[in-house]
Amino acid sequence: MSWTQKVLRVNLSTGSCESEPLNMEWAHQYLGQRGLATKYLVEETDPKVDPLSPDNKMIFATGPLTGTAAPTSGRWSVVCKGPLTGAIAASNSGGFFGAEMKNAGWDMIIFEGASDKPVYLSVKNDQAELKDASALWGKTVWQTEKELIDSSGDKDSKVASIGPAGENGSMFAAIVNDLDRAAGRSGVGAVMGSKNLKAVIVRGTVGVSVKDPMAFMQACTASNKILAENAVTGEGLPTYGTQVLMNVINGIGSLPTRNAQDVEFEGAENISGEAMHEERESDGKANLVSNHACFGCPISCARRSKMDPNNPLIAGKEQYQVTSGGLEYEAAWSLGAGTGVDDLEALTYCNFLCNDYGMDPISLGSTIAAAMELYETGAITDADTGGVELKFGSTDALVKMVEAMGKNEGFGKEIAKGSKRLCEKYGKPELSMSVKGQEFPAYDPRGIQGMGLTYATSNRGGCHLRSYTVSSEVLGIPEKTDPLTTDGKAALVKAFQDVTAAVDSSGTCIFTTFALSMDDIAPEIAAACEGDWSVDNLMEVGERIWNMERLYNIEAGFTAADDTLPQRLLKDAAKSGAAKGLTSGLDKMLPEYYELRGWGTDGVPSSETQQRLGL
Repeated sequence: MSWTQKVLRVNLSTGSCESEPLNMEWAHQYLGQRGLATKYLVEETDPKVDPLSPDNKMIFATGPLTGTAAPTSGRWSVVCKGPLTGAIAASNSGGFFGAEMKNAGWDMIIFEGASDKPVYLSVKNDQAELKDASALWGKTVWQTEKELIDSSGDKDSKVASIGPAGENGSMFAAIVNDLDRAAGRSGVGAVMGSKNLKAVIVRGTVGVSVKDPMAFMQACTASNKILAENAVTGEGLPTYGTQVLMNVINGIGSLPTRNAQDVEFEGAENISGEAMHEERESDGKANLVSNHACFGCPISCARRSKMDPNNPLIAGKEQYQVTSGGLEYEAAWSLGAGTGVDDLEALTYCNFLCNDYGMDPISLGSTIAAAMELYETGAITDADTGGVELKFGSTDALVKMVEAMGKNEGFGKEIAKGSKRLCEKYGKPELSMSVKGQEFPAYDPRGIQGMGLTYATSNRGGCHLRSYTVSSEVLGIPEKTDPLTTDGKAALVKAFQDVTAAVDSSGTCIFTTFALSMDDIAPEIAAACEGDWSVDNLMEVGERIWNMERLYNIEAGFTAADDTLPQRLLKDAAKSGAAKGLTSGLDKMLPEYYELRGWGTDGVPSSETQQRLGL
């Protein structure tokens, strides 16, 4: 129950689409989505595989709660080996695509091989067929989604696709669904592009059943009540979205600014959630039009924005004179504070471009910020950039680089490689604010110490969504801890990592954990699925997933030496704010973390740990 118990295996080399039963033994060990798809990837691929070769498999995966009445049940993941990092990639998305796929009767779609020409996959319940996508190749996400839905004759169909960034092999290309939801990180879109797979269109009317409908509805009703009454999920996120954090994080001196040279941004208020609500002088309208929700979500944290129709950035570009996905915190930070730009309209435009061309705004903004520092140090010149003065704070430079990246033109081709490769090419690898090759997001580890350990140990490279200790260190959820101390952070990070792995595998959104504990989530899963889904078992599932990902990365060539941070964070103290004078205390936290994990000093899970977890 709740699992469809069906996997669609698509061989792009031969053109075959075959149904097979889900491995239920693995489902009870790894739950679904992130965990279960990673188990399939681990069993079926060589960890040393070239991420962009046909031998790298790509898995679209739902969780057992995806498509059900559980709150925030619209989640799905893309799992593969990531080209940006060479590590395991599990990129999570919301919207409506995942629920549609689940309602079509599929737990997972496994893509293997590569097509010799552009194709897209059409799925209508149990009918799956690869079709020619030559006419779609080169088109943007927004063009592709509209054309596929129009040609399908069913407006309720859902599409996940890549834009030019994925086609051109950008190392941080995203897979975008529902126009502005994305499996955004680690370059999963480049893997899709390497397979000549342009899109997947799904229509599902089968539905999803649960083990105990009455108990399930009682658990979901209880969870919805908690979410509605919570200050974060019931008020803050619906009103301001994740952008509620811009002024908060800047206020505590933990907003990485100008490629993390600073920890406070003087222009933060101009690009904040509050600023999105303010009426423009030009037309009396606000940047923010409304909030909106993913499938089954009572939180509604997503944004709908519209630019000033008189803004020259969109003059003659009808596709951007629309109401569409507005800025979220990570995008506003990376494109804004990271580059020193505080123009809300320009950031909104760049965010539209990210959705349309299929680009991860976190890595994009951070790579442009690194390029700006390279420019200001003289490592790159006008000759490299095509005459663009890549200076911090330059709106013109930001917009031109985002456009060039999207179109794969000029210096945009260098930006597309990500900051690690860019900075190595120009002789200053230390200017890449990345971990394991992936750019870290909007929380400076000098002011939020737990996030330093989170970034360093993340299995997919620099990431906040593997262990969001900001919840405890800044927001006081589930209990307040001091962001400026390293004490207790190893245990905090481990707990967040294990919980997150379990929630990511359930098919629901990690944002629910601002209000819900595992005591609230476990009854949902237990009522939906056969088996033991107690809190203790779910925590062990999360721990098993984390260690499985770790072992895959070790086989791929990663070592304890990769569990580190950019030297800037370890040696250069914060210049201002509450953390003034502090660096990251990673050296204090990491040994304790290894010990708590049951790993050796070399960062390798011990045989006892592996045996206990059944690995």
